[in-house]
Amino acid sequence: MPKMVDVQNIQFYYKSDGEDIMLALKDITIAVEPGEFIVIIGHNGSGKSTLAKHMNALLLPTKGDVFVKGFNTKDEANVWNIRQNAGMVFQNPDNQIVATIVEEDVAFGPENLGVPSAEIRGRVEEALDIVDMTEYRDKAPHLLSGGQKQRIAIAGIIAMRPNCIIFDEPTAMLDPSGRREVIRTIKKLNKEENITIVHITHFMEEAVNADRVIVMEDGQIVLEGTPKEVFSNVEQLKEFGLDVPQITDLTNELIKEGIDLPKDILTVDEMVMELCQLK
Repeated sequence: MPKMVDVQNIQFYYKSDGEDIMLALKDITIAVEPGEFIVIIGHNGSGKSTLAKHMNALLLPTKGDVFVKGFNTKDEANVWNIRQNAGMVFQNPDNQIVATIVEEDVAFGPENLGVPSAEIRGRVEEALDIVDMTEYRDKAPHLLSGGQKQRIAIAGIIAMRPNCIIFDEPTAMLDPSGRREVIRTIKKLNKEENITIVHITHFMEEAVNADRVIVMEDGQIVLEGTPKEVFSNVEQLKEFGLDVPQITDLTNELIKEGIDLPKDILTVDEMVMELCQLK
């Protein structure tokens, strides 16, 4: 079975007037397995969004190859198959909403794929149910909150039945309530619908439940592992200009004060459990 996404030793230069002006990705290699939930973190300019766009063939590598479900993104004949397998959700939901009624917007993608009308209706109902937005099907998208708009954008991707969804900082423009709505939806897609997730973010708390966390800096992968493995490197992450989950930061400070705690605490529940066991 092919990898869901297989990034092989890619480099990418941004160009100006046909000239290479900036090396944005430096020999990146990543394999994403079907059903995996990966979070990629890094500060602005680290290359994480550039990498995300390679996974959907929006950008093509200057050197190396990217395969999506076995299809090479450099082959123009594969673009249709690639974008059916890997959907993408962007930062600003307003840039992805094209219709004046919610259910019409969700139907837009399947219509462009040539899906029969009867099947489209079923897909729209299913997608709206998955993101808990069925009651808003007749509403105008511009009347919804930021979190609700983003969930409609996600429903539009779900209706196209991708195997993988790449989220490029989908919560960056949302308030805390909207962020919680969207993260809850992303987790549901992965755990209940078995959709492969690649989630680009700069909110560290959003990486806690991932299967794997990848840290990027200056166009390179500098750390990779489970959330516990990555976030136990508090000082190293701070050197990269990144934060860590608040509970992990608190744990680090308590350890400095001589309290015997494990370095890899990520949640409040884990902290309470460890504190209760202290003598």
